[in-house]
Amino acid sequence: MTRPSVRLVLVFAAVRMAAQTTRSVENVFQPASTPAHQIFDLSILVLAICAAIFLVVGGLLTYTLIRFRRRASGDGHEPAQVYGSSQIEIAWTVIPILIVLVLTMATARVISAVQNRVAPADAVQVTVVGHQWWWEFRYPGFGIVTANELHVPLSTAAQPKLTFLKLQSADVAHSFWVPRLAGKTDLIPGRTNEMWMEPKQQGTFLGNCAEYCGTQHANMLLRVIVQSPEQFDQWVAQQKTAGATEAAVQSGRALFLSLSCINCHTVSGTAAVGTFGPDLSHLMSRDSLGAGVIPNSPSNLRSWIQDPQVSKPGNLMPNMQLNDKELDQVVAYLASLR
Repeated sequence: MTRPSVRLVLVFAAVRMAAQTTRSVENVFQPASTPAHQIFDLSILVLAICAAIFLVVGGLLTYTLIRFRRRASGDGHEPAQVYGSSQIEIAWTVIPILIVLVLTMATARVISAVQNRVAPADAVQVTVVGHQWWWEFRYPGFGIVTANELHVPLSTAAQPKLTFLKLQSADVAHSFWVPRLAGKTDLIPGRTNEMWMEPKQQGTFLGNCAEYCGTQHANMLLRVIVQSPEQFDQWVAQQKTAGATEAAVQSGRALFLSLSCINCHTVSGTAAVGTFGPDLSHLMSRDSLGAGVIPNSPSNLRSWIQDPQVSKPGNLMPNMQLNDKELDQVVAYLASLR
């Protein structure tokens, strides 16, 4: 298959995957977390008030157009002219002030509830670092570092579990947004912002960078995977294990460690300790490659390593110029990192 054909196939697969998943989960009107519910309730209040205003104004305009339209049988005289009404002027001054006051107080209440939430002692703490164009997730309490897929525990009435995020940027301004779980919050270089979520529903929720950050901004996707507490604990335990060292992948492992890949990526238990690129210790446990651009599979992994620019033009990963044998060895090793 020629390079243009490969590019078209990969782009089509990415668009199709993004379109299917977006239709199913990326909907602000289907909140699945406490802060998202609070924002949703406020949105419904604002929409209801705006709809009422629209109906009243539109109704009065419609009535006026019909009631005072020009009639063919008219006598040509102008209707009685009204030059002022204290009652009407008081009404259209007081009512808008009351509406603005209600909206302001409702908004302030939600902002206060979201921003002033104090993290309980058992909250999951995650440091989110935005890069061009991928996400890094650090779990300091567990000693875990992963990329592009944020795993968090489900919160129930019997076992409440909150996740608090510290948001940082390694380069330019980004914005963390998962519509069904929380409002968007910016990541600013040199500054740490915070947000939290309390997922009430298991599943995979899509998000993305909501602040233009460069050529691949649209492909800076992320996934939040909400798991039961038991499943989350299993994931943590699995992430703490070292990378695979089976004999079948030793040649690929040796080749990988001899390349400059180790300057950018980390693989636990090896000499690869780079932090510029995503942590690859459990690469194949993720659903996608390139921050959500293509599904994660050995064949797509091979295409990605062969030429990263085909799948995601402008990304910062270089083409290592590997021959077919070397490419097969490296893919075999990376495919074992689960």
